[in-house]
Amino acid sequence: MRIDSHQHFWQLSRGDYSWLTPELGLIHRDFSADDLRPILQRHQIDATIIVQAAPTISETEFMLDIARRTDFVKGVVGWADLEAKDAPEKIDRLSQRDHLVGLRPMIQDIPDPDWMLRPALEPAIAEMERGSLRFDALLKPPHLAPFRKFLRKYPNLPIVVDHGAKPEIRSEGFAAWAPAMREIARDERVFCKISGLVTEAKSDWQTDDLRSYIDHLVASFGPGRLMWGSDWPVVNLAGGYDRWMEASVACLSALSGDERAAIFGGTAARFYGLPA
Repeated sequence: MRIDSHQHFWQLSRGDYSWLTPELGLIHRDFSADDLRPILQRHQIDATIIVQAAPTISETEFMLDIARRTDFVKGVVGWADLEAKDAPEKIDRLSQRDHLVGLRPMIQDIPDPDWMLRPALEPAIAEMERGSLRFDALLKPPHLAPFRKFLRKYPNLPIVVDHGAKPEIRSEGFAAWAPAMREIARDERVFCKISGLVTEAKSDWQTDDLRSYIDHLVASFGPGRLMWGSDWPVVNLAGGYDRWMEASVACLSALSGDERAAIFGGTAARFYGLPA
């Protein structure tokens, strides 16, 4: 089964996508399953994971409703206010819904890089662990040092790093990013998504601009802990789904068939607990 482990849907009239402004042009419109279906068919992708794009419970419920009526959506990574006093109760309620596989706080938008270490999060994360929910870590390079502490604080939490922690490819940020990712990968419980890299590159990016970053993720995590994601429709800001897929296939071409099968589906199925 080929899986896109990271995509979004949104409906602007819902009004909770504060980051999604008219200045973003190509993606400032509604995106639905009908928009994505022909793209998946073109690339022979069988299933997807929808990931939250707004910090609201209502958007999580919106995605769960889409998953209920969309055959190719096999999982939803939602959102909850992990600091709220009633977070455990809300997480427990959400975890009863079909298709919810994880939660993602929007760490990249929180000014305090140490936010993830606050004691107020502990009851919510304990409830995530009890409900077998995964934690999608939306990080940027400044978060990598506190994230290593976060890993030690929650040794039983299943975690995947989104977008390779968004290395600063456009400003040649490999040297600052690579050692931290290698260290994080030493924790064999941590997975990583090969996704979102093209929006961190220059607007005229070429495949070779991405190659060293993808090679490093493969060397650090191995195919068994890497999963491919499109980050559609955000990827439309940097060349689109087809071009990102073409670049990914090129960068992973030296791997064996089984290794590529893991990255393009098997790892995501195992991490998110999807049916074979």
